[in-house]
Amino acid sequence: MALSDLRLMPHLSASSIGDYIDCGLLFRFGRIDKLKPESRSDNMEFGSAIHRTLEEIYQNRMVGIELSIKEIHSIFEEHWTRLAYGQDEIQYSEGKNFETLLLEGKELLTTYYHKRPKDNFQILAIEEPFSFILEGCDIPIIGAFDLLEEDESQTLIITDFKTSQRAYSRDEVDRNFQLTLYQIAAKSLGYSDREILLRFDCLIKTKSLKVEQYYTTRSEIDERRAVRKIFEVWNGISKGVFIPNDSPSNWKCKGCAFKKHCDDWFLQEAA
Repeated sequence: MALSDLRLMPHLSASSIGDYIDCGLLFRFGRIDKLKPESRSDNMEFGSAIHRTLEEIYQNRMVGIELSIKEIHSIFEEHWTRLAYGQDEIQYSEGKNFETLLLEGKELLTTYYHKRPKDNFQILAIEEPFSFILEGCDIPIIGAFDLLEEDESQTLIITDFKTSQRAYSRDEVDRNFQLTLYQIAAKSLGYSDREILLRFDCLIKTKSLKVEQYYTTRSEIDERRAVRKIFEVWNGISKGVFIPNDSPSNWKCKGCAFKKHCDDWFLQEAA
């Protein structure tokens, strides 16, 4: 079943679990009440265009075709135009607009084209959807592997594409919940007998553009901690507990797509 079809049914995902933990009210507005966002982040749309471009690069590579940098630029421009051109609801960062991000995306993909570490891994799947249910939890957990590969020893390599404003720290990679969830998903889908490596392919938009690959692994303890977190999130959702987090330290507040709804909610509750 396609990921778009899975999303039509009640579910949890790495992003929805993250939303609930970051701000219960954000989760409720977007996932329960299904309110229309007041704005869309330029970073989110830009990341989607880069992601779709990388997906096409690997789809071609899977059948033995290496795209030229000109073809890659054309693919990105097509995706970016479809996602962002003439879209007034996109909230651009200071100094950014459609044209500057079009140029930035091409430059970033040029960096990826020339500096991505080369390997001989066999591609098993691209944008592969998954759905599984943990014992004792009544709702499916869904998502999609950006890239599944295996090396000569048949070690499974699960890669997630990221576009970031900065490099990741080792601790961020080793403790990332999404990658832990992907390992649990892979085991539920029949890969429990495999060694599993987890990886971020990160295209970094610093002043000097760069591409970094971060490898990590997860232990059984890491999996158990993630499962406990999932159960506690589901327990809170099931009981209708949606605690707002409007703390100044919550970076998501600044560009929140539900800012007006949030303000209205606080005024109504106070009244």
